[in-house]
Amino acid sequence: MSFFKKLISHPNKDNQSQQAQQQGQQSSQQQTQLQTSCSTQLLNTSMYDNLQQIKKAFGNSTDLVIREIRIGENGLEQIAIIYIDGMADEKTITDFILESLLIDTKLSDADEKITESPSPLLIQTLKDFVLSVGTVQDVTDFDSLYSSVSSGNTVILLDGHAQGITASTKGWKDRGVTESLTESVVRGPREAFSETLRTNTSLIRRKIKSPNLWMETKQIGRVTQTDVAIMYIKGIANDKIVAELHQRLDRIDIDGILESGYIEELIQDQTYTPFPTVYNSERPDVIAAELLEGKVAIIIDGTPFVLVVPALFVSFLHAAEDYYHRADISSLVRFLRYIGMFIAFLGPSAYLAVTTFHQEMLHTNLLISLAAQREGIPFPAFIEALLMEVSFEILREAGIRMPKTIGPAVAVVGTLVIGQAAVEAGIVSPAMVIVVAITAISSFSFPSYSMANSFRMLRFPLMGLAASFGLFGIIIGVIALIQHLSSIRSFGVPYLSPFAPLIPSDQKDALIRVPWRAMTSRPRLINQKNINRERK
Repeated sequence: MSFFKKLISHPNKDNQSQQAQQQGQQSSQQQTQLQTSCSTQLLNTSMYDNLQQIKKAFGNSTDLVIREIRIGENGLEQIAIIYIDGMADEKTITDFILESLLIDTKLSDADEKITESPSPLLIQTLKDFVLSVGTVQDVTDFDSLYSSVSSGNTVILLDGHAQGITASTKGWKDRGVTESLTESVVRGPREAFSETLRTNTSLIRRKIKSPNLWMETKQIGRVTQTDVAIMYIKGIANDKIVAELHQRLDRIDIDGILESGYIEELIQDQTYTPFPTVYNSERPDVIAAELLEGKVAIIIDGTPFVLVVPALFVSFLHAAEDYYHRADISSLVRFLRYIGMFIAFLGPSAYLAVTTFHQEMLHTNLLISLAAQREGIPFPAFIEALLMEVSFEILREAGIRMPKTIGPAVAVVGTLVIGQAAVEAGIVSPAMVIVVAITAISSFSFPSYSMANSFRMLRFPLMGLAASFGLFGIIIGVIALIQHLSSIRSFGVPYLSPFAPLIPSDQKDALIRVPWRAMTSRPRLINQKNINRERK
């Protein structure tokens, strides 16, 4: 007789019958609760009807695999194994499900026979003694069955039972752990996130080996049912931020989530701003460092970019490599990065203001040289700068979208040829080409691509203010920008923290970075209950 039927026919039949009755009552209660939901359809006792419903729901898709087998003594039990080819690992299905079930039919005992098996006890026996796969759960309705199969799991249905078993057999092909393409470093880890949720969570847990690293998972998207994981360190993260994040995620009602940008836009603070209020990175070491500061990470299945909240303005100007070099070198590089930010934002505007309204600020020889260069230029300085900036932005965008083998070459050659031809044709002046080139190079010093895009966008209205009012227009624009930044909140935390409000103890990792022995506390506005990094 089969092994699981031997277990069912154990001599202690009274205890087993009581257990079966209790499980049957629990199952009936669960079915009663499920029946109250109009949108949930329970499984039928007929395996044939269930299979027909599943085939109809999936439209008889060719990648839907349904394997029907017989187990038990004389093949009395009919079982169907359902999975999607390419989503589930066939080796796991063969070695830990099919082999476990089929080998059970070879175990027979002529002296022991059983004609009926209580449904809950039979399914429980399969889970406890037969199936050797890692994780198994019950499934009682079609919605859960569809979700499980679509996620790469395998569902086992038994004829005569209105309940099935789902086994974890996820095994699709992924890109694997490779080097980061957008956040490259000279010194530091080379690994980056991939498009698989479990791979990304494991990379973070390799950095933070603590049981206090908690993770909660939910599915978002009516059609895509995308897995979204929330990770934070219990005891360090602010509980109010975690609760607020859960509320914002629960409010999302959309048909699909295909990338972390969907979540970023749907959970960000309701503020009309060009600046990103949700931080993102594809480096596990960066996310681990953010978690240690008390922030919360959002990991979305299908994208290598992990989101972090709350986000501060200074976070977008800090690079992972700042913490791997000595403090003096890191501070120097960070200071140069801030200078690059001001050049990328104010370079063309300052040139327009000085050459158009404030020529007295220039040396006589330089003023004569610039005037000679602009002789014969048919456009005003503002139109000249606008043409060059738009042309360069188009070339940069084309270089990103073109194939990698020819994209950089086209961008470089196109920039040189167009710039030289424009100067020789007398459309733009050489000085304007130099200013635009320095501005473009400075914009590449941003560690965060999203923050660089914000300054690229704001550069154009500031150029208009400079061309209209000179330095007074630039000052007005900068004051308005600072007021706007001061009004932004990211999950309740001021965006310009620790500059506004000014927190002296947090200045050790803002404009500069002090040595690690002096960085003994976490940011105070983010974390308010576990401030100290080191034991005193």
